[in-house]
Amino acid sequence: MIRNGIDCIGDYVHLLRGKRLGLITTPTGLNSEFKSTIQILHEQFNLVALFSPEHGVRGDQPAGAQVDTYTDPMTGIPVYSLYRKDSKRLSREMLDDVDMVVYDIQDVGVRYYTFIYTMLYALEDCAAAGKEFVVLDRINPLDGVTVEGNILKQGYQSFVGNYPLCVRYGLTPGEIATMVNDQMKWHAPLHVVRCDGWARGMQFPDTGRSWVMPSLGIPRFDTALLYPGTCLFEGTNISEGRGTTAPFEIIGAPFIQAEELANEMNSKKFPGVIFRPVYYQPTCSKFQGELCSGVQIHIIDRHTVQPLAIGVTLMYTIQKNYEAFSFLPPIQEGSRPFIDLLGGDNVYREASVDVPRLLEQFRTESEAFAQMKQPYHLY
Repeated sequence: MIRNGIDCIGDYVHLLRGKRLGLITTPTGLNSEFKSTIQILHEQFNLVALFSPEHGVRGDQPAGAQVDTYTDPMTGIPVYSLYRKDSKRLSREMLDDVDMVVYDIQDVGVRYYTFIYTMLYALEDCAAAGKEFVVLDRINPLDGVTVEGNILKQGYQSFVGNYPLCVRYGLTPGEIATMVNDQMKWHAPLHVVRCDGWARGMQFPDTGRSWVMPSLGIPRFDTALLYPGTCLFEGTNISEGRGTTAPFEIIGAPFIQAEELANEMNSKKFPGVIFRPVYYQPTCSKFQGELCSGVQIHIIDRHTVQPLAIGVTLMYTIQKNYEAFSFLPPIQEGSRPFIDLLGGDNVYREASVDVPRLLEQFRTESEAFAQMKQPYHLY
């Protein structure tokens, strides 16, 4: 079985022993025997603080919910929020209580997944405070080779994209931390506890590990593989399948003709997927309780799927066919529309979008990023 960083912690006892540790984690912080990283560090080392990202360290907070400071009932250790209304960073007071911050969260390998920015913000904060930072590395479930999408542009930074990464970046958390620490010249005292046995071409099903949901919106690997493309629908008035058992696999709205959309998308012959007409009533989020129709994207060959091209093409196919389609307005006055923040650019809202030309532009940018990231590969 492939081992993540926490499974290899026994080789790094010298690094952690004698330090006051603060841990950033979620329910995915588990070793191969499903023992939590919280419990492992609590039993073996001096764990004095837990730092909670979105969803909470125990996964008991819904998406977007603000997390307050509290005491973890299982260990009695204080939990400090890194998902506060006014800040998503480590404060000086939090860092005064620790010598080292440890990060252990399973990422999905996609730019607009917030955990990676929790890690990078914390790394920057530790650099400023002179505190050591440790990444218990985890494999990239989508593989460490494939790169897709454009690079985030200056002026489009947010908590769903704060560094010039491609949409699907083909790096592990430890590799991203190493790359950004170097490129931003933070000079943080960074340590990466490496995975063992993982090869860059492996996707999650190749590892022999059990899938643990990184959040409730990513219930299985197929969801994660489609997410680089279908997450774009969060910036539109189209349901991305939240409130169903297949979020980011089901796309629809009350005004869509399911069979027509499925037929048109299947005619494009995307490798590795089939589009099936689907009808559903979301239990929450967009169109809650309303009958929606659309498509479910079924993966038939995970090695050939091109999720970003699928998501972009599906979005513009719906826009072309249905006048009711729209991009959502900014959440706050003066901010950018959410599709711009997801896109890391305003390309999706241009008056006339040539989809093949846009995807070719993305390929050019992703090829450049793939070359740039190679020196930071740890595997």
